[in-house]
Amino acid sequence: MKAVRIIVTGGTLDKVHDPLTEGLAFSQSQDTQLPEILHQARCHFPQIDVLMMKDSLDFDAEDRQLLVDRIQAVAEQAIVITHGTSTMGETARFLEQRVRNKTVVLTGAMRPHSFGASDASFNLGGAISAAQLLAPGIWGVMNGRIFGAQHLEKNHTLGRFDM
Repeated sequence: MKAVRIIVTGGTLDKVHDPLTEGLAFSQSQDTQLPEILHQARCHFPQIDVLMMKDSLDFDAEDRQLLVDRIQAVAEQAIVITHGTSTMGETARFLEQRVRNKTVVLTGAMRPHSFGASDASFNLGGAISAAQLLAPGIWGVMNGRIFGAQHLEKNHTLGRFDM
C-alpha cells in the first residue's frame, strides 16, 4: 500500500453554516472536518496537512503555486487534495503543468459535510483509493468517477461532475 497525504485547501466540503450571515463559511477555528470523516470511515492511515481554508472561487496563481510547493515537499507519492468544486479543474490543469512523478487526486463536495447527506465522505473515500492505484499524474474523483485533469470540470447546470 502507498502512504497517502491529504492536503486541505478548503472548499464546500469543509464549510459550516454561519449563523451571523446565514451563509456558508469556514469554522471560526479554521479546523478541517477531515479527521471526523476519516474517523467515521475507520480510515486512520492518511496524514493530513491543512494548507489553507479558502473558497476555490478566491484561488489565484499564488495559491496554486503554494499547493505545487507543498506537493513537491512531502515524501508521499500518493496525494489527495480537498478543493472547492468551482475551480477544481483549473487547479488540476495548473498542477498538471508543474508536478511530475506523483499521483495527485483532487476531490471535494457539492454539499458541506457538516450538513449531513453530503457527498464528501463518498468522494474522499474514492479519492484515497484512487491515489493508491492510479498511475502518476493529476486526477479528479467526484461523484463516483475518475477524471484526468483535462476532463475535470463541474457541470453547473446539473450540479455534478460528468463527461
